[in-house]
Amino acid sequence: MAKKKQVMQDALATNRKARFNYAIEETFEAGVVLTGTEIKSVRAGQITIGDGFVTVNDGQAMLVNVHIASYEQGNQFNVDPLRTRVLLLHKRQIKQLDVLTKEAGITVVPLKVYLKHGYAKVLIGVGRGKKQYDKRESIKKRDMERDANRRFKR
Repeated sequence: MAKKKQVMQDALATNRKARFNYAIEETFEAGVVLTGTEIKSVRAGQITIGDGFVTVNDGQAMLVNVHIASYEQGNQFNVDPLRTRVLLLHKRQIKQLDVLTKEAGITVVPLKVYLKHGYAKVLIGVGRGKKQYDKRESIKKRDMERDANRRFKR
């Protein structure tokens, strides 16, 4: 009997600050329109999504401010590393994102980039910005869990 293929690899890039700075309410999986040299760089893990965000323009979801390094052997086919990339979502999901982003304090950020069946996917999250006291509470909770795990190991 043949083995099943692995559906999802580990994340190629994660935005660790997103869950700290935003209270993520909803997530979407989106495909990304990339050129040939860009997908090679993504597969090599040369992508940074820390400063990225998602906007909706003319009925298209766009991934802005995500850096994909130029492919070393790419010569003239390399494109601008910070160019705006189109996200592939269903129309109803794009409309839903558009409505959500019109609210004050709501931001759509990329959380994770991974490969699924050979295609680059981005997990985007709709989040509301946290206040400073919420961030302090998150730090306190994380430290308490870390201390409990240390005591449990002993």
